[in-house]
Amino acid sequence: MSTPLRADSVILVTGGGRGIGRAICVAAGDAGATVIPAARTASQVEAAADEIRGRGGKAAAYTVDLEREESIVGLFERIRSEFGRLDVLVNNAGIGLFGQVAEFAAADFDRVMAVNLRGTFLCCREAMKLMTPRRAGYIINISSVVGIKGYANQAAYTASKHGVMGLTKSLAAEAQPHEIRVSAVLPGGVDTEMVQASRPDLDRSVLLQPEDIAQTVLFLLSLPDRAAIDEIYIRRRASRPF
Repeated sequence: MSTPLRADSVILVTGGGRGIGRAICVAAGDAGATVIPAARTASQVEAAADEIRGRGGKAAAYTVDLEREESIVGLFERIRSEFGRLDVLVNNAGIGLFGQVAEFAAADFDRVMAVNLRGTFLCCREAMKLMTPRRAGYIINISSVVGIKGYANQAAYTASKHGVMGLTKSLAAEAQPHEIRVSAVLPGGVDTEMVQASRPDLDRSVLLQPEDIAQTVLFLLSLPDRAAIDEIYIRRRASRPF
């Protein structure tokens, strides 16, 4: 196994067009990797790729719809065709729909699970197909503090992130014999549009920034071959953790 992030590394970041995903893309580009920001909105991933290139990095913007299996499979086939390898996958894309359980529509629950959990599963599956023959790679799943906690009005989102944690743990056990590392990052309150929607009561000035999560990802990618980290819970410095 070799440390994945090198000058010739290829890193895919889902949800790479804004927020945490875009910050991870920029940080990885600054570190010298070839970065693939992927998301549904072409203008957002193209803007992220342009920013990386403007800073002297290498990037290719791809679109993907995580609710459609064929779109995900097509994304990884394109990576195989154009790059021949994938060193790092960061499953960052996710949606949040919020409300009390008694009033929450089943269709909304299904959509959250489809994007946050099923989409992450499918990306992991396709990444393993690229990484296993090379016996190298790193999969990092961006979960959430709600992957280990629960908050009112966030049942669907919380269920999806608990599912991501279960997927991460099982995949780590499967991937280890193939020299592939799998980790989860569980951020607390980060100053993103989703947190603003779900927790408008929080003071934005004390929230984590997307760049803080990006630096956590780079830390994982800097680990020596002999080290592995299962999960990192990163929270804001406050008297009551988010």
